[in-house]
Amino acid sequence: MAAVGLFYVGAVLFVNGLMLLGLVEPKATAIINLFVGSLQVITPTYLIFTANGDSNQVLLAAGLYLFGFTYLYVGIGLLAGLDTTGVGYFSLFVAIAAIGFSFANFTVLEDPPFGVIWLYWAVLWTLFFLLLGLKREFLTRYTGYVTTIQGWVTAAIPGFLLLIGAWPTTGLTAIVLGVIGVAMLLVLLPTLRTPRRRHEAGSTTGPTPTPVPDSELSRT
Repeated sequence: MAAVGLFYVGAVLFVNGLMLLGLVEPKATAIINLFVGSLQVITPTYLIFTANGDSNQVLLAAGLYLFGFTYLYVGIGLLAGLDTTGVGYFSLFVAIAAIGFSFANFTVLEDPPFGVIWLYWAVLWTLFFLLLGLKREFLTRYTGYVTTIQGWVTAAIPGFLLLIGAWPTTGLTAIVLGVIGVAMLLVLLPTLRTPRRRHEAGSTTGPTPTPVPDSELSRT
């Protein structure tokens, strides 16, 4: 059941990434965020209630709420036109928690591939914190590309392979995922956009940041 949720996490990350890249209108992504967010709250609740005291099953299910709450937060925020600061700082909490879940997958659950995947998510939610919480708009395109790619690499493909019983839980898989992750972050660096600057007329203090229109802030 968790594999089904993971597969659709790939879908929502893909759509949200396209939104950050300016290819999908923000409010148009709200519905998929609400759908998948609800799924990622219902699924772990069911798994916990049916775990029969299995601590590993409870551990696996607990991490799913991080995604469910994020997507519900995003979906509601987009529909209501809320400031992104709240979801940005919640993303910081998720990023820190993801490091803990990564450690748990490497040690308690003995699942190295998902240990690496949780590190992917720690990086991604850190980018969400910087972009949405601290308003670092120059990260928009970079975060959009990382989100879109991670939708496939960390969720849609692993989720589908788990559904058909073909997901390889091996050290080699973890190494391959690690190499792909580092390469992705480095290759995408040229997409970073530094804040635009302008010289004020008659100014002797040097360049000052160009204000970002409210309409652009709402797209994040």
